[in-house]
Amino acid sequence: MFENLQSKLNAVFDKLASRGRLTEQDVDVALREVRLALLEADVNFRVVKELIGRVRERAIGAEVMKSLTPAQQVVKIVHEELLKTLGEPSRLDLSGPAPHVVMLVGLQGSGKTSTAAKLALSLRKSNRRVLMVAADTYRPAAVTQLEVLGKQLDVPVHSEGVKVPPPEIVAHALKRAREGAYDVVILDTAGRLQISEQMMNELAQIKATVKPQEILLVADAMTGQEAINVAKGFHEKVALTGLILTKVDGDARGGAAISIREVTGVPIKYLAVGEKADALEPFHPDRLASRILGMGDMLSLIERATENIDRAEAEQMGRKLVKGEFNLEDFLKQLQQLKKMGPLTQLLEMIPGMGRMTKDIAPEVTDKQMRRIEAIINSMTPSERRDPRVLNGSRKRRVARGSGATVQEVNELLGQFRQMQRLMKQMGSGGRGMRGGLMDLLRG
Repeated sequence: MFENLQSKLNAVFDKLASRGRLTEQDVDVALREVRLALLEADVNFRVVKELIGRVRERAIGAEVMKSLTPAQQVVKIVHEELLKTLGEPSRLDLSGPAPHVVMLVGLQGSGKTSTAAKLALSLRKSNRRVLMVAADTYRPAAVTQLEVLGKQLDVPVHSEGVKVPPPEIVAHALKRAREGAYDVVILDTAGRLQISEQMMNELAQIKATVKPQEILLVADAMTGQEAINVAKGFHEKVALTGLILTKVDGDARGGAAISIREVTGVPIKYLAVGEKADALEPFHPDRLASRILGMGDMLSLIERATENIDRAEAEQMGRKLVKGEFNLEDFLKQLQQLKKMGPLTQLLEMIPGMGRMTKDIAPEVTDKQMRRIEAIINSMTPSERRDPRVLNGSRKRRVARGSGATVQEVNELLGQFRQMQRLMKQMGSGGRGMRGGLMDLLRG
C-alpha cells in the first residue's frame, strides 16, 4: 500500500545522504519534497502540516547540524515523529467478567462480515471461546456469509434470520454466550452505503442492550480521506473505541492509515492485510513507520514465519542447504510454506533493503509466477525432483506438457535452481548468501 510513498521518501533521503553536512536550506528543500509525497499519498493536510513542522523544528537543531551522519539523523527524526502521528499501540479491552462483547460497525462494503471471522480466528488462537452473531438483517447474504465462514473456521454463529430485530438477536446471543461460557461475542451489525439516522439509532439500541466493551469501526483503507470522515461520523454517534482498517494490501495510497489516528483520536487496533481468514494483524505503529520509510518489518515477518513454518522441518532444510543437498522436492515444500505467509512482494517488503529491490523484479514475478514454478516441479517424478540431472530432453518435454509450460521455461527454472544451489552452498561457507540467491531466482 505504501510503495509509492516509500519510494519518494527514499529518494529524498538519498539526496540528503549525498550532501554530507546539511544546511537549513537543504533541510527545507527536503521537507518540501516530503510534504508533497505525504499529500500525494492522501495524508490529511492538517496532519502533514503538523508533522512537517515538528520534523523541521528538530531537523534544524544541533542534533542534526552537528551530527557526523546528518541524513541518518533526519530519517530518525521523521521516523520518531511519524510514530507520534500514528499513536500508541492499542489492544482489545477484554478485562472484567466474560463474555466480552465486541461490536463491529461500518458502512456497507467495508468488509465487516469477513473481518468478524478474521477477528474470531485471531482470538481463538489466543485460546478464547468465541461466538459470532449475525446481526445484519438488511443484507440476507450477510447472515449466510457469516454462517459459511463460521463453518469453515469451526466458530459457532448465532443467527435468527432476517425478520427478528437486531437488538433482540444480540440480546438472545448474549444470553447464549453466558450459558455456553463463551469468552468473546463478536457482533456483525448492519451497514449502509452512507451514514444514516436509522442505522445509527439501531446501533445505539444494540449498544444499550449489550453494553459492548469494544465498538470497532471497520473502515476501507482504499477510500482514503473518506475513511477519516466516516470514522469521525461514527465516533460522534456511538463513541468508537478502535478502528480496523481493511484492504491495506491493495493499491491504496495509505494516507488514511497515517491520518486517521490523529484526526479522530481513535486508535487503530488491527489491519486486514489480505483475503484469507488469518490475514488480520494487530496494529504496530513502529512497524508501519519502519515499512513506510523502507526499513522493513522483520518482526512481522518472523511472526508470520512462526505461525506458518514448521520449525523442525526448517532446521532440517537449513542443514541440507549448508551441505548442498537441497533439491527440488525441498524447494517445493518451501514454496508451499512460503505461500501460507502471504503475497511474495508483501513478504519481500518486510525485509530491510528488499523493498527497493522489489521494483527490479520483473512484473511477472508474482504469486502467479510461484504457481507456475510449483506446477513445473509437480509435473516431475519424485526421482527427478531429488536429482534434476536425470532430466533429459524427452523428460523435459513431458514436464512441460504436464505443467502447461514450455521446455525453455523448464530449462530456465533448472538453470536458476542450480545457480541458487551454488549460492546456498556458499552461504554455508560465508559466501554471498540467501538474499542474492533469492533475488536472482525471482528475476529469472
